[in-house]
Amino acid sequence: MKRLMCFTIIIIIAGINGCASYATPGGPADMSAVGMSDLARKNGTDAALLSAFDKKPLAHLPASIAIAHIQAPGYRSDTAVGWGSGKYSVITVGEVDDQPAIEKLAKLDSIAQIAPINRLLLPSELSSDLELRNAAAQLHADMLLIYTFDTTFRDNDVAGPLSVVTLGLAPDHTIKVVSTASAILLDTRNGYVYGIAEATDTQDNLSTSWNNDDAVDASRRKAERESLKKLVDEFAKTWAGVNKQLAAKGGK
Repeated sequence: MKRLMCFTIIIIIAGINGCASYATPGGPADMSAVGMSDLARKNGTDAALLSAFDKKPLAHLPASIAIAHIQAPGYRSDTAVGWGSGKYSVITVGEVDDQPAIEKLAKLDSIAQIAPINRLLLPSELSSDLELRNAAAQLHADMLLIYTFDTTFRDNDVAGPLSVVTLGLAPDHTIKVVSTASAILLDTRNGYVYGIAEATDTQDNLSTSWNNDDAVDASRRKAERESLKKLVDEFAKTWAGVNKQLAAKGGK
């Protein structure tokens, strides 16, 4: 079982391992001030990249942030079913008890409030970050924080012959669950990327062959819950950089 990140903009996070955080340091320098015209700069940039470089941060501090948990299209677990079809689905229930994480985020400096996105604000077809940003705009949120889990597990039979003798009543499987939580912070208005964060948690558990599925899912939820806690700590570092950047630009 592997839950993959299918939201295309999250791909930029995939190359980071362990705990990581990054705040976009700011926009490009005004090259016209050192002899390079804006036209020359644009002519020297690939057309596919121009729109990304031309985006500027538009939020002001203190900022209101909408938050969305997304997973692969057609996501379904014992405790949640993803909303929407297309390139990703949105989890609108707290499958991993994300309320403590939201409350901790809300206490960071210069954050006015954190508002989870409800399915009532979303269309059924989800193809890009635009649908989520539209939902965030309806909440009058300056920014949008999107997070996802990439979780894998491996079930190793550590005592095959013993399981026959004990009829599966003794713990004979080691379940290793690795969950990586990744997040990206966008400007609601134009999709400007303020920063990213990522954190990983690993859970090792013994199970019996008779309750293996329940044990795996419980370990999965625990690993995702713990990785989310670590993600909040990493995001706090990212947010400190964003806060500094916007304050320097007169965002307060």
